[in-house]
Amino acid sequence: MTTTLKEMDKVELVNLERLAYLLKGLSVAELETLELLLDEEASKTINQSLKELEKGEGIPIDEW
Repeated sequence: MTTTLKEMDKVELVNLERLAYLLKGLSVAELETLELLLDEEASKTINQSLKELEKGEGIPIDEW
């Protein structure tokens, strides 16, 4: 087996038609959530906010 074929065995292939079908079926809220999850900086901010919330370090909305 050639090197290229061996490497292809290790790669996870994505069915682009299936992916496009799934993305078209998402609601606006689901698309926005996906965008946040794919945005590394936004994910870090959300995780930091969750940690602060768990520690009780959050700022109430009425004090913003």
